[in-house]
Amino acid sequence: MAVLRGLTRRCPRCGQDNLFPAWFRMVERCPRCGLRFERDEGSRLGSAMLNYGLVAVLLVVYLLVSVALTLPEPPLVPLLIGAVAVVVIPAVLFFPFAKTLWSAVELILHGFRLDEDER
Repeated sequence: MAVLRGLTRRCPRCGQDNLFPAWFRMVERCPRCGLRFERDEGSRLGSAMLNYGLVAVLLVVYLLVSVALTLPEPPLVPLLIGAVAVVVIPAVLFFPFAKTLWSAVELILHGFRLDEDER
């Protein structure tokens, strides 16, 4: 359940939405349950790695398919422009989802105590 909430940009603990006042800015705590989203400095790294992993998979798939379809002489410049688009666009679009999804993963792996979150 927490992962599904994370995939929809909601609080993984209570399901609260509106956690992002702007696309690249997330609230520090859930307005409903008080869950702190970046519990330590590693939280940023975890969500960045989720985002990076998605982009890496998309890039490899794009390159394999594009090169296979354009053999024997793949056009370098169009493939490069496409690769840049495949890297930048999904990274930007998936950013907030990676943040809430990583919060869900942390919640599942480490659990939580209410008194710990209220500090």
